[in-house]
Amino acid sequence: MFLPASKLPARVLAGIAVAAFAGVSFALIAQHVFGVKPCPWCVMQRGIFLLIGAVALLGWLARGLRPLRLASLGLIVLLALAGLASAYYQHDVAAKMASCSMTVADKLITALNLEELWPPVFMVTASCAEAAAYKLLGLPYEAWSALLYLLLALAALLGLRTRR
Repeated sequence: MFLPASKLPARVLAGIAVAAFAGVSFALIAQHVFGVKPCPWCVMQRGIFLLIGAVALLGWLARGLRPLRLASLGLIVLLALAGLASAYYQHDVAAKMASCSMTVADKLITALNLEELWPPVFMVTASCAEAAAYKLLGLPYEAWSALLYLLLALAALLGLRTRR
């Protein structure tokens, strides 16, 4: 019923990677199929989810390198906290602004040239006020994003707690 402690971090990392990439996939389906337009903070959260997925995947691939796996889990916790902060900022501050251009998210997307590198994923097509109108099952999308960040952080902490 319970996994051996030595296998748990690898399985946690695999699960985190799948969940993070699934979150981005869901956002892309919402955007390209159902017309949910992303704001800069939405796009930044996608980037954070992709980073979490990549770190988890690299940690999972580091077979036999327990310190690297544990470092991956620690980095995932930090990235998930950054994602929580961005979701909170989007909901509590940016959603109330007429325009969220020139905020940290907009500057970061522009500085990294993400809109030109991968437009279907990183193209900003709405202001934060416009994006605030979109809801799924009564909750704004950033609330769902925050919930996934919280779950990913808790999963990473669970993986960090294991001992040989």
